[in-house]
Amino acid sequence: MSVLPPEGRPVKPRVGLFVTCLVDLMRPSVGFAAVKLLEEAGCAVDVPVQTCCGQPAYNSGDRGTTRDLAMQVIEAFHDYDYVVAPSGSCAGTLKAHYPELFEEDPNWRAKADALAAKTYELTSFLVDVLGVTRVEASFDGTVTYHDSCSGLRELGVKTQPRRLLSSVEGLTLVEMKDSDVCCGFGGTFAVKYSDISGAIVDAKARNIEEAHAPTLLAGDLGCLMNMAGKLTRDGKPIQVRHVAEVLAGMTDEPAIGVAKPAAAK
Repeated sequence: MSVLPPEGRPVKPRVGLFVTCLVDLMRPSVGFAAVKLLEEAGCAVDVPVQTCCGQPAYNSGDRGTTRDLAMQVIEAFHDYDYVVAPSGSCAGTLKAHYPELFEEDPNWRAKADALAAKTYELTSFLVDVLGVTRVEASFDGTVTYHDSCSGLRELGVKTQPRRLLSSVEGLTLVEMKDSDVCCGFGGTFAVKYSDISGAIVDAKARNIEEAHAPTLLAGDLGCLMNMAGKLTRDGKPIQVRHVAEVLAGMTDEPAIGVAKPAAAK
C-alpha cells in the first residue's frame, strides 16, 4: 500500500506498534515478528513509549484507572497514521471500549474516536488495510488455529490469519472442532472463576489434541499461554506459537512454555 501526499510522491504509512504487556514481558519475539511483517508490507514502524491498554482494570470495573491509562495511550499514538497490535483483545480495548470511557467528555471522546478509527489487529491490518495476500515464509508442518474471543467477536478477525497462513510454504492448516469457542482465559476471569476457566480449557485442549496437528497457533498471547500451560500439564507434545512468528518466518525461538536449551559450557 502507498499513501500519496499532495505532491504525488509515495510515502510509507507510519504505524505505531502497540506491543502489549504480555508480549513485552513474556514473548518479545512476537513484537519483533510484527515489526518484520509490517516493514515488509511497506510500513514505517515505530514503538512509542507506552503503557498497559487498561483492559484488566476495565474488566474489573475500575473505569477511573482505565481512563487514566487510555489517556496515556491516546497521547502516545496521536501522531501515527495507524495503530497496530498483535492482539485482538488489546486492539479491541482501544477500538471498541476507549470511546465509551469518555462519553461525558467531548474533547477526550473525539480523541478516543480518532484512535479507534485507526486501530487494527495485526493480521486484519495486513489483509484488510494493506491488501497483503501472501507472506514470504516457510513452515514445515501441520497447524491448527484457535480464534481468540475479542479478535473474533469485537474485530471480526477470522479469515485474515487463515488467508496469510495459506501462503506459507510447507504449512498445512487443519481446523479443530469449535475453533471459535473460548479457551477459558479471559484475563481476570481465569483468576476470579478458576474452576469454570479450567473446565473450558479442558474442553479446548481435547479439541486441539483431536485435530492431530503438532502445532497450535493463535493471535493472542494470553490465550496461547493459557492453552500452552494446559497442554504442558497434560504432557501433550504440541508446540504453541503466536501466528505472527510463523508468518514472519521467525520460529527459531522455542515454543511457548518450552524452556530454552541450557547454554553450552
